[in-house]
Amino acid sequence: MPPQELATTLVVLDLVGIFAFAVSGALVAARKHLDLFAALVLATVTGLGGGFVRDVLIGATPPAALADWRYLLVPVAAGLLTFVFHPTVGRLERIVTIFDAFGLALFCVTGALKAVSYGLGPVPAALMGLVTAVGGGMMRDVLAGRVPVIFEGVLYATPALAGAIVAVLLDRTDLDLLVVAGAGFGTALAWRGLALVRGWQAPMPRGPANV
Repeated sequence: MPPQELATTLVVLDLVGIFAFAVSGALVAARKHLDLFAALVLATVTGLGGGFVRDVLIGATPPAALADWRYLLVPVAAGLLTFVFHPTVGRLERIVTIFDAFGLALFCVTGALKAVSYGLGPVPAALMGLVTAVGGGMMRDVLAGRVPVIFEGVLYATPALAGAIVAVLLDRTDLDLLVVAGAGFGTALAWRGLALVRGWQAPMPRGPANV
């Protein structure tokens, strides 16, 4: 795929993932009875935080969130819509969870492939995919005064890392970019979806922590 088409595809996927994550961020603000400004902040941080950190780490400066107005418009729009219609959005818990899963799967792939395009090897590129996928959610939870979801046994980071690894490895073949991205996306989404349906959890400590 030509470089221009590659860049356009990654931007579109990025914006879709940002919208999905921003909705979950604004919903957290609404459920904590925070004001509109807080909803916009949490939506923006959730949608852009992981990608912002990734871009700084791989040297893609200024980060896309600051260089392209669309990256700021999308989370703000998602935050406003969620804030205004939060009773309806809140009742659609399952749909919000699905949105979040889609955002996770999209971000782990776009983050990893962008890192590859900046010359990173397979292992660091996969880690950048993970950072892109979970970084914004961690920032959201810290700002909202919650323990980050990925530390509470939720099987979230592992599917993201798996999807990033698949995308990075297949990118080293002659497969089309959409096939590569689709395989990574499908891996992360399927694993996260099964975890939600079957109630899979990450290993947690057993017994008391004190001797």
